[in-house]
Amino acid sequence: MSLNSYGHLFRVTTWGESHGPALGATVDGCPPGVPVREEDLQVWLDKRRPGQNKHTTQRNEPDAVEILSGVFEGVTTGTPIQLMIRNTDQRSKDYGDIAETFRPGHADITYWQKYGIRDYRGGGRSSARETAARVAAGGVARAALAQLAPGVSVTGYMVQMGSKKIDRSRFDWDEIGCNDFWCPDPGVVDEWADYLDHLRRKEHNSVGAMIEITVRGAPAGLGAPIYGKLDTDLAAAMMSINAVKGVEIGAGMAAAGLTGRDNADEITMGPDGPEYVSNHAGGILGGISTGQDIVLRFAVKPTSSILTPRRSIRKDGSAMDVVTKGRHDPCVGIRAVPVGEAMAAAVVLDHLLLDRGQTGGARGKIGG
Repeated sequence: MSLNSYGHLFRVTTWGESHGPALGATVDGCPPGVPVREEDLQVWLDKRRPGQNKHTTQRNEPDAVEILSGVFEGVTTGTPIQLMIRNTDQRSKDYGDIAETFRPGHADITYWQKYGIRDYRGGGRSSARETAARVAAGGVARAALAQLAPGVSVTGYMVQMGSKKIDRSRFDWDEIGCNDFWCPDPGVVDEWADYLDHLRRKEHNSVGAMIEITVRGAPAGLGAPIYGKLDTDLAAAMMSINAVKGVEIGAGMAAAGLTGRDNADEITMGPDGPEYVSNHAGGILGGISTGQDIVLRFAVKPTSSILTPRRSIRKDGSAMDVVTKGRHDPCVGIRAVPVGEAMAAAVVLDHLLLDRGQTGGARGKIGG
């Protein structure tokens, strides 16, 4: 199985399975001299870690990251960085009943059709457990960004759970880290909690979500035409996350309902350079960053592992009803927030390095 890597200059390869002894990432292309410690990476893994509240899977993994190579005396050496996270709370017996069965909504059937073999223990490589490795690698990317472009910040948050959306008039950046949903609207948190608790306990069901990622402080000039567009790589990175079914940049799908006069972001000259009246483009024009906030959203489907019986088939083609046991997230979107942040950080760093290599940071002059 190939294609387990992403990135151009900052390149990440993830490895491992949900119920194997460990999983991790090999990070190649990180510049030397970047301060990186295990505790620096652990901060981000703790955001994704399961079992932290009643709204996520109760699999109890510490997600403790170990740096095996590429760092000496607390700084990167420029050689490949090997990151490992041991699995400690696997319950493979929960999956014995589906060894010969395809769970609806999962990759069981497509993995079997393609490879003729699959790890049925928690989904193996297709499990969202794999994203822990991405978050660890994203921590390395954040550390490099802090050194190379200290003004850049990457923040993710939930803006929708099922049909329930935030009220953007109450958007509060400081609220994001203060609730279980990474939600910037304090007015919907209790409603979301009650709604998700009812779905999980009473209906044995799950629900989808919409995550928004904002990159602030990214310089103008990241990305390149035609096949090196920043938004192309951001969209691909988000679509690679388990359970993601849609991605949009800026106004996204809503742009189809706008006129050209409404959609075009007017430009004025400010004291420090160009300024934009709006940001329907999501901070990217022609695949190149404008210097505005880069704004993207991705839709996460409802968790397919539910206790409600669903029709399916066995390997021999016979019909059966499937009830998926085990410990699962009633809304996988909650723990997708730090994963989306990690992928965005990796892509932005990758394009920063690409731009330095191609242009050396040179820019076209605007104004006097």
